[in-house]
Amino acid sequence: MFQRLLHEVYGISAESEVSLGRYHGYKHNEGLYLIMDANSVKEQELSELSRIAEHLQKFGDRNVSLLLADKEGKQVCEWQGSKYCVLQSRAAPMPEKIRAGRKLAKFHARGRQIPFKVENINRVGQWKQLWEKRLDQMEKVWSGKLYSEPENDFERMFIESFPYYMGLSENAIQYLVDTEIDDKPTMIDHGTVCHERFTNTIWKGQYFVKNPFDWVFDHGSRDVAEWVRDRYFANIQTCQPEIRDFLQEYQTLTVLSPFSWRLLYARLLFPLHYYDTVENYYITQSEQTKRQLEERLRKYLNQSSDHERFLSHFYHLCEAPVKTGKLPPVEWLLR
Repeated sequence: MFQRLLHEVYGISAESEVSLGRYHGYKHNEGLYLIMDANSVKEQELSELSRIAEHLQKFGDRNVSLLLADKEGKQVCEWQGSKYCVLQSRAAPMPEKIRAGRKLAKFHARGRQIPFKVENINRVGQWKQLWEKRLDQMEKVWSGKLYSEPENDFERMFIESFPYYMGLSENAIQYLVDTEIDDKPTMIDHGTVCHERFTNTIWKGQYFVKNPFDWVFDHGSRDVAEWVRDRYFANIQTCQPEIRDFLQEYQTLTVLSPFSWRLLYARLLFPLHYYDTVENYYITQSEQTKRQLEERLRKYLNQSSDHERFLSHFYHLCEAPVKTGKLPPVEWLLR
């Protein structure tokens, strides 16, 4: 179906289908073409993402995908009742070893040089209201279930655990607010191109592709924190050397300011892993997915003591400048 779309709307005869994680990809000569669902993306956002991708490529990032115009010069096409975009990039094989920290720092450095104002995908300075909104929504769901018998194990675990995670969320919000009051941002704290969720797998695969549909504009500590969170939960026992190396690699190009360290820590304090699990459980219709999410929540609850230990030692583990940067601890985690 998508080969026909490429041929009829874009005039590209794709040779073979390739696996690119969540996306449909096709190869033609040395080019890769990704078919992206554009039904839920606003035109202003697409326009911004397109300009950002062009900027990054112009500044030397050869792995960035560009939005391709169709035969009529449009970046969004209608096909069989749906809207699509096509991204074009080089079919560059994935290097055997990627120094992800260094690559991310370079990506952020290019993103900080964007010469125009980013508005539609901007998340800079919005964490507080976004976190408060998620907390309020979840508290409403929790309150509604308090006075009835839990329907299943997941619900019982959610009802019992939410007050703890509400406290952790409030700690994260307070830490963020204190950071914005106490600390002054530096040059490296300017907004840059980030990812909705930067993980260890986002730049992995058969080809090295950076996809604009993954991006938001935010403080660089967003990506660093989400990578750390992902690695921690992937293997809570052996993640520490990997996390330390990643942060050292990142800082060979960009030394984190005290403001950056504190934003990074606030983001790690906010239990996004918990919110994602509970929200996805109540959204999904799939019984299999529900079972997986129930298992995941059980795992998180069993690991909560270890998670507290990780948070309490995080600055020390990463050799953060606690004294010179005046990075405050969260007192109850140290008890």
